[in-house]
Amino acid sequence: MQKSRINLTLDADLIDFIKEYAETQRTTVSEVFTQFALKLKRVKENDPTETILADPDFSDSLLSTIERVKVGNVNWLSYDEVFK
Repeated sequence: MQKSRINLTLDADLIDFIKEYAETQRTTVSEVFTQFALKLKRVKENDPTETILADPDFSDSLLSTIERVKVGNVNWLSYDEVFK
């Protein structure tokens, strides 16, 4: 895979931390960012939340529940009441 450069502007403290982290992990700063970005990509691609929220019935139910919680129209039950 061909690599390209990217310029980032970060706080000096964060730069120092990343450099120290890379050194203790015996890797490079570039590799730290690469692994971070790859993890974000994997999480996003394998995120079932997107599929669940795409279901119109679930989405409507979720919005309805949120609204009921906001206005106080929810009857809260204890753990024992729910799972007896």
